[in-house]
Amino acid sequence: MADKKITVIANFRAKPGMEDKVREAVMNLVGPTRNEAGCINYDLHVSLQDKGRLMLYENWIGKKALDEHLEMPYLKDFLVKSGDILAEPVEIVLWEMVSEPAKP
Repeated sequence: MADKKITVIANFRAKPGMEDKVREAVMNLVGPTRNEAGCINYDLHVSLQDKGRLMLYENWIGKKALDEHLEMPYLKDFLVKSGDILAEPVEIVLWEMVSEPAKP
């Protein structure tokens, strides 16, 4: 059976005064991650109500590709250093689409 596409929602909350540093640190992950073979999209969003809340919306060709991403040195480095700039641990939730994709 083929590996199923995986959607990831990762939520970040910056420590007060660290909003720009968090945004920059997460933006530094975007380019390298988008170049990974299994990455479909990796898009950073910031809350309109709270600039200290950021969210990554990611899609991967399958769980194996996501697992490979989670082992990348630049991601591990970010997670180690994130305690200095994040108010709480990154919340990561994996999703699987159960509806049919919308038709163009």
